[in-house]
Amino acid sequence: MKVLLLQDVKNLGKAGDVCEVKDGYGNNFLLAKNLAQLATTEVIRRYKANVQKRVQQEALELAAKQELAQTLEGIILKISKKVGANGALFGSITKEEVIETLQANHPISLDKKTLELKTPIRSTGIYEIDVKLGSGVVGVLKIDVVAE
Repeated sequence: MKVLLLQDVKNLGKAGDVCEVKDGYGNNFLLAKNLAQLATTEVIRRYKANVQKRVQQEALELAAKQELAQTLEGIILKISKKVGANGALFGSITKEEVIETLQANHPISLDKKTLELKTPIRSTGIYEIDVKLGSGVVGVLKIDVVAE
């Protein structure tokens, strides 16, 4: 019996492989646990078309993430906070404040989990924050912290 593996199966193959297996193993284990489908020409054609669509979709998403990273690198966010006598902020700049300021000034929405503050921002100056967009794409957002 020929089957198309839908998931990786130990000692048999990886997802997308067409394997020849014994009828009992195919029917009682692989097909019953949705690890494989019967390898008809129609099933193989559909699987290859789905894989091709998925690859194209991932390429589009990667291009969008890279474009967003380039857009972020051209932005300098200006955040004003109250400052003490020694130039230190009262409190610190949080990820939420960065996202709120970004959304207020630009049509970009990010999740706070994507921002990576290397050190807490507790004084005025220009800081760079890494924005991890996924798929290995990292953008840099500059923040200018000024006194109110």
